[in-house]
Amino acid sequence: MEEGYPKDSGILYYSGALRIFVAARKNERMRKENSSNAINGKQLRGDCGTYYTLSLIGGRWKPSILWRLLDGKLRYNELKKSITGISERVLVLQLRELENDHLVKRIVYPEVPPRVEYELTPLGWSMESMLQHISDWGNLHREDTMARQSAEKPAVAAMVDKG
Repeated sequence: MEEGYPKDSGILYYSGALRIFVAARKNERMRKENSSNAINGKQLRGDCGTYYTLSLIGGRWKPSILWRLLDGKLRYNELKKSITGISERVLVLQLRELENDHLVKRIVYPEVPPRVEYELTPLGWSMESMLQHISDWGNLHREDTMARQSAEKPAVAAMVDKG
């Protein structure tokens, strides 16, 4: 086992010169606990509110999941259909992380077939204005960037023609 990895966190397989780390625990990322990156991350999560917030809601899919749930309770399939491109595996993992962070509540109804719904917790709802501000800023920045890029294209084309 490599130094720095918890003894029970994975199994080391050798295939020629290739080392493949396989996580033994679900949802556990393989990273050295004593690496400077891991130490800095722990420090920032403890000291910086912005970093901590982004560690909870950051990534490719969590903002989309949270945004969809602002409309209210959704069944799993409704949520999946509303987010283009997300795989079932990733959706399940992201929902579990949001649930573990107490941002999303999973409601299981004892029916046949089983019915599962997801909704924001009060803590999740407390992020509504923040998510709206992030969305507004992103839309404004995207429009500004697209306008700038459109203005730059003729200048670049003129330089290419001269060259």
